[in-house]
This record gives sequence, structure tokens and C-alpha cells, in this order.
Amino acid sequence: MGMRDITLLASRAVLGGYLAAHGAQKLFGTFGGHGIGPTAAAFHRLGLRPGRVTATAAGLSELGGGLLTVAGLASPVGPVAIAGTMAVASATHRANGPFAADRGYELPATNLAAALALAAAGPGRYSLDGLTGLRLHRVLTGIVVAGAVAGAAANLAMLLRAAPPEESAPAAPAAPTPAEAGTEGADAR
Repeated sequence: MGMRDITLLASRAVLGGYLAAHGAQKLFGTFGGHGIGPTAAAFHRLGLRPGRVTATAAGLSELGGGLLTVAGLASPVGPVAIAGTMAVASATHRANGPFAADRGYELPATNLAAALALAAAGPGRYSLDGLTGLRLHRVLTGIVVAGAVAGAAANLAMLLRAAPPEESAPAAPAAPTPAEAGTEGADAR
């Protein structure tokens, strides 16, 4: 067993597994996710419109790209789908700075880098592509890469045109607590 192929298998399993689960959270609400409705509303607030279409595309890219990456099938389609989605996710968190502790772009940028590395390195010998000898035609690979880049570019353009989330819709004031209102019925006057 070659160390390179074992490392590629482990990297594909971690990145692809987490991104597939993250896509399932968006689409179906599994693994503690919110599902497509709340995710679509959040995408809309961020300026990714129409929210349902962009949220579904992101969820499908993460789920499908993750599964293809784990399996090492039709490479580089899986890692490229992940990379496109992570480029948009990184831009979405840009205003929060670089660190995850501040809800910044650290995690999506790390996932983006890992996906690009896997796309460039290939799936390795311990993959469905490696075991079956399957190789995508160069033209088909080019079409897939161009489509992912175009989709990510369109979403990035939407994000850059949109106002930051806190400016796009003023937050509704919180209802006063009974202590703030003086009594439970004070706001009924």
C-alpha cells in the first residue's frame, strides 16, 4: 500500500464525508441541519437569490460532490463541485474575518484548499476510478470545471452586489421581557 494513495483515501473520506453530510443538512434537515426552507431564507437574506434555487444548488453540490469525492468516482467532478461551493461560502463569511471563532471564512477556505488539492492530485489508486480504470474525457472534465467556475462566479457576483446581511434587512426589535415591560400586560396598554 502506497502512503500517497492511503493519504488521498483518508483525505477524500474526511472532506467528502463532511461535505456530503453538510449538503444533507441543507437539503433534508438531517444531521441536525435546518432543511431547505430555513436554508433558502438565509441564502436570500445573504443576497443569494432566488434563495431556494441557490440553497438547493449549494446543497446538491455539497452532497453530490462529497459522495463523488469519498468514492473517488468521476474525478475531478466531486472536488471541483466542493471547491465552487466553498469559494462562495468563503466569500459569504468575509465580513467576519478569517477565523471560525468569529464566524469567519476559516473552515470554508480550508475546505476549498483541500478540494483543490484533491482535484489536482486525483483520487489515487484506492478509489472507484482507480479500481475500474475509469477516466473522464478531457472535454467533459473541462465542461464540468467551467460549469463549476461559472456557477461560483455568478454567486460571488451576487454576494458582492448584495449589501452585508446586517444592512440588507433591519433586525426586528426583540419583544420586551416581562421585567423590561414592567408587568406581563404592560405592552397591551
